[in-house]
Amino acid sequence: MADPPKTILLCSCEDTMQLDTSAVRRVCRNSEIANFRHLCRAELDQFRNAARTDRSLMVGCTQESPLFSEEAGERQQPINFVNLRETAGWSAEGDRAGPKMAALLAAAVEPAPDFPLVNMSSEGVILIYGRDETAIEAGRLLADHLDVTVMITRPGQIAPPSKRPFPIVKGTIRNASGHFGKFELTIDDYAAPRASSRDTFIFEAPRNGATSRCDLILDLSGGSPLFAAHDLRDGYLRADPRDPATMLRAVLRARDLVGNFDKPKYINFNAGLCAHSRSNLTGCHRCLDLCPTGAIVPDGDHVRISSEICAGCGQCAAVCPTGAASYALPPADTLLHKLRAMLLAYDQAGGVKPIVLLHDDEHGTALIEALARHGDGLPAEVLPLAVNEVTQIGLEAIVAAFAYGAANVRFVLRAKPRHDPAGLSQTIAMADAILSGLGFAGRSVSTIETDDPDQLGEALRGIDPGTTVARPATFRTVGTRRDLLRFALAELHRAAPAPTDVIALPEGAPLGAISVDVGGCTLCLSCVSACPTGALRDDPERPALKFVEDACVQCGLCESTCPEKVITLKPQIDFTAATARTRTIKEEEPALCIRCSKPFGVKSTIDKIAAKLEGRHWMYPGRDKRSDAIRMCADCRVITMSETQFDPFAGVPTRAPPRTTDDYLRERERDPKN
Repeated sequence: MADPPKTILLCSCEDTMQLDTSAVRRVCRNSEIANFRHLCRAELDQFRNAARTDRSLMVGCTQESPLFSEEAGERQQPINFVNLRETAGWSAEGDRAGPKMAALLAAAVEPAPDFPLVNMSSEGVILIYGRDETAIEAGRLLADHLDVTVMITRPGQIAPPSKRPFPIVKGTIRNASGHFGKFELTIDDYAAPRASSRDTFIFEAPRNGATSRCDLILDLSGGSPLFAAHDLRDGYLRADPRDPATMLRAVLRARDLVGNFDKPKYINFNAGLCAHSRSNLTGCHRCLDLCPTGAIVPDGDHVRISSEICAGCGQCAAVCPTGAASYALPPADTLLHKLRAMLLAYDQAGGVKPIVLLHDDEHGTALIEALARHGDGLPAEVLPLAVNEVTQIGLEAIVAAFAYGAANVRFVLRAKPRHDPAGLSQTIAMADAILSGLGFAGRSVSTIETDDPDQLGEALRGIDPGTTVARPATFRTVGTRRDLLRFALAELHRAAPAPTDVIALPEGAPLGAISVDVGGCTLCLSCVSACPTGALRDDPERPALKFVEDACVQCGLCESTCPEKVITLKPQIDFTAATARTRTIKEEEPALCIRCSKPFGVKSTIDKIAAKLEGRHWMYPGRDKRSDAIRMCADCRVITMSETQFDPFAGVPTRAPPRTTDDYLRERERDPKN
């Protein structure tokens, strides 16, 4: 792990939890560790003294971090705050939580790199889409803050206001696209009201296909959402028009959405690595299938990811087989570094059979804190690790966790997720296949889907202790997800309870081989030109098809490109593939030009073509110089045809010229009756 801080301040929070300093010392040997009872109040001077020094400082408390930051003043080095109370100390098993505290402190030391930002701007142009006077009332509340337009879908008897501070129109949104600051709507049944409307709105003649652009949308229609995964679409606010409280909250949110805003650029994308398609044939489409917001669309041979629409679920990066899409909050290698530091510190401090609990801040942290305050807290062996989205976790993180000594991995999900976690389910299925194949007993990886902290506690206490590696791996690596996965798999295989070389994986896995019907393969090598990773290769010296399993990402481009349809994918993991030689799938004798002896094709294919043409085609009536041209390279074929003065059109009857309009007109002039 990274170097521990020089000074670590721990507090028992008025003796409401036990502190096992000895466990922390076993991990942070070179740190000065001090225990306190009431650091944020009665012993605050002790913190001030520690903050005045230039030594790196960590405080085992997050509740009072604003107070500590204020008291530290303009300190050059930042202070690390770690929540040891709700995650470890406040627990029915708090007396055994020393190794966990050491693990949490070690994970917090690992630096998190900066992530890129996307700037989005709004001028406050809002469309309020409703069905009755509720939408007009929302417009009144926002009229002093935003540029408001109210659109009523299928309006009934609505009385027009005596004054109209904003436009009120009717229409039904057929299609919505875009993002915060740049929405575009296609509207049917669009019409403006007549100025002479008296007791109820009277509208002009409607038209379809109208276009509207706005920065924000407040949807009070009560119908189906305009966007998939609508909760994740920035700038699209939706509320039940029958619930005044939710409508008011949406109005208050909309009022503040004016100006320039920065959001994280969750995904870094390298189009050069994308294996989506080649030559208009689709290969990998994993990210397209999983993106809940529609932020990913095809764009030629690769895909395009809209950073403005992306909500950061991370499923595209988790399943991308080539590493073209990579998560930035944090990168995959940074997450592995945290897992490594946490699990190795837990083992070093004397902990056994750790359970890694991966959760997000918004949902998971709230459950953990509620469980600590109102229940029995987390079990002593459960190591919580907060990430931006649990669906960002890829196979490499799960594999690495078990290589580092984890006995179980659990993901905390909402009872009703905001988007479909299908990508995470696929990742767990692959992890289960690998772990069971390597001798890990029980259900080592699964989700806990709940909004109830007590149910979370029961699920964690009911976990089978599981199996761990005899000796945890200590590797620390950087690079792309593909590199991390390859290295983590090798380390897990080395330390597994029952290592085996080949394990079958579920369909769609990013690892595997191909199966080729050799008898039907003509060595056209179309698959070689389509393969984006170089897993399929040819031989410059002779006709051959070769395969490197370690490079195969199961994109399927070879399967869709093969004209003979003799290739099928075979998802599996072969732990010997990384060190195995290139495998020759099919190899044949080259066809040598009968004139210059230069190899120019596959002998069996040339013989087959010659057998089909000689004596059966008018150009090749028998075995003569014309037929010999089939067995020549392109250069010699041209020379031979020139020497024999071969005319391919000799003896062919002259075809009648095509009839034109002028021909028909001349016939009509000659014979008007026709």
